[in-house]
Amino acid sequence: MNENRRKILEMLSAGQISADEAERLIAALGNEPASSGASGAGAPSKPKYIRVLVEDNGSGNSARVNIRVPMQLLRSGVKLTGLIPDHARTQVNQALRERGIPFDLNQIKPENLEELVDQLADLTVDVDDRNAKVRVFCE
Repeated sequence: MNENRRKILEMLSAGQISADEAERLIAALGNEPASSGASGAGAPSKPKYIRVLVEDNGSGNSARVNIRVPMQLLRSGVKLTGLIPDHARTQVNQALRERGIPFDLNQIKPENLEELVDQLADLTVDVDDRNAKVRVFCE
């Protein structure tokens, strides 16, 4: 058990927080490693961010756009899809299909999220033109 989870449970047992608050705090911790020790040498770390860079391809090579989106935002978004009423999901799925996007919100489940995040770890997109270089990658 990691240090943060232990502290939450200690606060719960001391009556400092309610069971509901403890549950929310533990859920907010997400999938932290089970121990607070350092991970094994050579073990790949999970990506924490999706980066989008648009760089000037001229001599300055300065970034014109530098966006860093936390993976936790993705995780939270997937969890929030469970709050969408069934009839609304059906309408969204229909609208997506009408626009040629074969995507089903009903297939987004928290238990499938880590598999999706693992696949994003391999994502790298480079787009070059004369004026800019666009890179999308995980870090």
